[in-house]
Amino acid sequence: MIDIRKLKELVRLMVDNDLSELDMKDQQETVTIKRGPAGGTVVNHQPVIYNGAGGSPVAHAAPSPRPVHAAADDAGSDNGAAHAAPPADTSGLVAIESPMVGTFYSAPNPDSGPFVSIGSSVGPDSVVCLIEAMKVFNEIKAETTGTIERILVNNGEAVEFGQKLFLVRPN
Repeated sequence: MIDIRKLKELVRLMVDNDLSELDMKDQQETVTIKRGPAGGTVVNHQPVIYNGAGGSPVAHAAPSPRPVHAAADDAGSDNGAAHAAPPADTSGLVAIESPMVGTFYSAPNPDSGPFVSIGSSVGPDSVVCLIEAMKVFNEIKAETTGTIERILVNNGEAVEFGQKLFLVRPN
């Protein structure tokens, strides 16, 4: 299985050099990465419910309650999907970012508690969440040592590459 850090670096290399496709092979691994045109849009699909009488489709997206710790991030948000920049009091905090586009899950399954919560201590190999992409659940590790100060994403929310998921106060 390819190391997520290698994959992140390859994606950054593609973005920095405006590449649309990258093929890489060695004795153990073969990697092919393709991306759309620069400036392309990311489409998040919502369930659609059709009216029974032949009416027009109605997009149905049940509003999910925002956790208290993320309420400040919603100030000034124009559509609820994008979070506003964290307030200035985040100086000295390190962000854990999403390495891919997918769906954020805070727990290994619906019946379990979250991987981390505010005040949890994490190390470089601590799993902080799962991101589902194309029916594959990817464990996301902290890659830093410290204490979780803020959780910026709700369970089940769509995330984008590079989006901040957590803020950690380094030890």
